[in-house]
Amino acid sequence: YLQDFPDKQDVLRYALTSNAPETKDNDFTWKDFQARNNNELVAVFGNFINRVVVLTNKYYEGVVPQPNEFSDIDGATLTEMRAYPAVIASSVERYRFREALGELMNLARLGNKYLADEEPWKVIKEDPARVQTQMYVALQIATALSVLAEPFLPSTSAKLKTMLGLTRSGAVLSWNDVTINKNILPAGSQIGQAELLFAKIEDEEIQKQVDKLEATKTANIAENKQAVPQKETVTFEDFAKMDIRTGTILEAEKMPKANKLLVLKVDTGIDVRTIVSGIAESFTPEEVIGKRVSVLVNLAPRSLRGVESQGMILMTNNAEGKLVFINPDADGVGNGEEIR
Repeated sequence: YLQDFPDKQDVLRYALTSNAPETKDNDFTWKDFQARNNNELVAVFGNFINRVVVLTNKYYEGVVPQPNEFSDIDGATLTEMRAYPAVIASSVERYRFREALGELMNLARLGNKYLADEEPWKVIKEDPARVQTQMYVALQIATALSVLAEPFLPSTSAKLKTMLGLTRSGAVLSWNDVTINKNILPAGSQIGQAELLFAKIEDEEIQKQVDKLEATKTANIAENKQAVPQKETVTFEDFAKMDIRTGTILEAEKMPKANKLLVLKVDTGIDVRTIVSGIAESFTPEEVIGKRVSVLVNLAPRSLRGVESQGMILMTNNAEGKLVFINPDADGVGNGEEIR
């Protein structure tokens, strides 16, 4: 996994935990993995942290600003932030890890909503003193995320702590600090430059994994497949009665009102005859025109939906279970050659 998705160990942790039912086995898909990363980790968690760190460096050269008077919204936001350690811990203690991780993301959503509502990038032009408080509040939320994320996203937590200057300062914050310490990232602290916590995963990367999974499934099926038991023994004379010839499909069309049937015109070397074949769910008419085939030419004619079929095309299945034609494996074999 880490060879294909380097430094994304936390993304896998997040996807598995977010999708983990409490009462049955996990149902992992690559599409869900991509959606969890792009729509939640990148768009919610990563977006909030990036805006906070970028704006702090832009407005204050990376120094945590001194807050001024807190508004009611500031106070309510900080109070809600301080409640999250107990909320998340309660879920963990009841082994509801998906629920706990959801609450961690709700804290990131709280930070995103606060910035979106307060719009410091607009307020800075008219009231820079107010922006100091807004950014201070946002940085407290970012710091709380760095502490509370550690059990779920340890690599992300460590990276975020470094970005916020906590590693350099030697500050060791506990969950209890988030609840009772009103100043978990003090004014005047120096933070680092913004780094992407999470990167978007493109469709091409996911398709590569889906293809790899399908190849593995196909290989497993082929490895475990057992041959159909041998049929009843026939005499050589019985076998010799079958006239199997090489041929070429010249024309093909769908049988009206029949999902499985193609009507084929086949050059058998003896003649050009009509053969109705049940391969329409595996091939389009365009795909089979020009195909070299093996034909049982002396099979008794049979009427199928009003069309007389004058033979049978021989088919088998490949490792993926798909129908394939049985045909000569070398050039230079003309139509009408006997197969014996």
